[in-house]
Amino acid sequence: MSVRTDEEMSGAVPRPKSPGGPGGPRHLVRAVRRVRRGPRPEAVPVLVARACALVGLLDIAAGVFPRFRHSRMHALAEVLPGALGPFAAALSLSAGVLLLLLAHGLKRGKRRAWRAGVALLPIGAVAQFGYRHSVVGVVISLALLWALLRHRDQFAALPDPRSRWRALANFVLMGAGSVLLGLLVVSAHPHRMVGDPSLADRLTHVFYGLFGVEGPVGYQGSTSWTVAFSLGALGMLTAVTTIYLAFRPEHPAARLTEEDEARLRALLAKHGARDSLGHFALRRDKAVVFSPSGKAAVTYRVVSGVMLASGDPIGDVEAWPGAIERFMDEARAHSWTPAVMGCSETGGEVWTRETGLDALELGDEAVVDVADFSLAGRAMRNVRQMVKRIERAGYETRVRRVADLGENELDRIRRAADDWRGTDTERGFSMALGRIGDPADGDCLVATAHRPDAEPGEYGDLKAVLHFVPWGPDGVSLDLMRRDRSADPGMNELLIVAALRAAPKLGIARVSLNFAMFRAALARGEKIGAGPVLRAWRGLLVFLSRWFQIESLYKFNAKFRPRWEPRFVVYRTSADLPRIGFAAMQAEGFVSLAPPLPRFLRRRSAGPRPCAHRLPEGDVRAA
Repeated sequence: MSVRTDEEMSGAVPRPKSPGGPGGPRHLVRAVRRVRRGPRPEAVPVLVARACALVGLLDIAAGVFPRFRHSRMHALAEVLPGALGPFAAALSLSAGVLLLLLAHGLKRGKRRAWRAGVALLPIGAVAQFGYRHSVVGVVISLALLWALLRHRDQFAALPDPRSRWRALANFVLMGAGSVLLGLLVVSAHPHRMVGDPSLADRLTHVFYGLFGVEGPVGYQGSTSWTVAFSLGALGMLTAVTTIYLAFRPEHPAARLTEEDEARLRALLAKHGARDSLGHFALRRDKAVVFSPSGKAAVTYRVVSGVMLASGDPIGDVEAWPGAIERFMDEARAHSWTPAVMGCSETGGEVWTRETGLDALELGDEAVVDVADFSLAGRAMRNVRQMVKRIERAGYETRVRRVADLGENELDRIRRAADDWRGTDTERGFSMALGRIGDPADGDCLVATAHRPDAEPGEYGDLKAVLHFVPWGPDGVSLDLMRRDRSADPGMNELLIVAALRAAPKLGIARVSLNFAMFRAALARGEKIGAGPVLRAWRGLLVFLSRWFQIESLYKFNAKFRPRWEPRFVVYRTSADLPRIGFAAMQAEGFVSLAPPLPRFLRRRSAGPRPCAHRLPEGDVRAA
């Protein structure tokens, strides 16, 4: 793929105009988007993967159900690769599970899955000829092998980031699957079973059989050997795959290097005022790709095969296309699903224009203009009364730059923010920096609430903390909100008002607050005249707010009478949206596939580089 210069991709060459403009028919634009759409699975990998999955399911059925091994269906299925004869139940189960595992990698065009397929198919061909003398089985195996070799250029995707947790996850999932399959194997021979063993006896037999030990269930004839070999094969497969995943070389997720961070900070110094989410690109658990000229960059993280970028590209708008193309090249090289969370309208237009991806409005960002903010008026009555009540209770506020705080006070704020986190899982990705008080983040803003007349606690008189990151030279963007659970309600309102009052002295003209998902639907759905579909959609969002705080964040933001800036999600196809949504929830910390660790075992930040302070439940910018 040729690499164009930033100038060529910035609009200096003719481009398809929007469907509503004078640049041509709508279908021409759609045709261009179909041609230039992001990396898609090719036809050959998909067909081969489906064949492997089908054969794997047939092999598992042949290993579990004895009647299937003698049915007309299996008479056809046993000539396919992986089927080693009607009585080799243990081998059939093992081959079926391996083919199912292999199918996912082949569908994504993974090079290592291709290598495994190239190694497995000749073995299957030899087995077909040696066990059954099946010429048809040999021909099918060699045909699929030829297809893999003929289209090897379509299986070039690099490995995904991975860690040792994958071995533990494999052990849990494979173990559970082996127990279920084993229970089916044990129960699939009712006429050969001695007596009527209970479910507990059958489960005991399965657990014993996975370790190669004879269990309490007895069978007549050779069925006992068939069941024993099948259970042993499942147990060995679980152990072998877990050991392989535990000891194979790691491919850790990329992190920002010091050089990358320095380059990003230089870009933000010049162009950081354009996007309120720009400073969050400095999260150190993100990777980055730069445009060929180095004038723009896209930061991202890979989660469950989704290459997830957040916000707009960093840097000169004219150089964005070069960074976007590098991003798409990286996604194509690894067969990752490209997606962008929370980009602005301008960013969405550039992404869709350059890649052919689609965009969907995700919600709105609340931005308060300091010059227009006032507590006067009926609309601000609730906020005004709450702030005055808290101030009368003896609370004081302080708003300062991080560079103006001493190390002891910063340490106390860090420890308090970590201890006041609402959940054991740290949260935040697209709108969270992931740290407080780093020496390189001296321009960040910290608003704290204190109660001097109260009895000093573990953190002195500190009761609440708000942290803001820079948004160009004259703005800040809300990062996190933490408060002592024993403090009076309204700490967040108090500190936001304090930050807005102190903003002019600090040279701040605009403040970005929380992000409200589906704000437009919530706002329109509660108005008079809303249709039944809109009301039903709003009702669903209100119901989901019990877990994801969709409505509560919208109402909290609306208290400060902000202007709303739309934010978008950019995706390849509608079929990718569930996968992207799940990956985004993992990145934000709402879903965790890794087993939780006790608090005393978690690694705390020992220096300025690690990320140790993400957003808690109830305090996130994006619910």
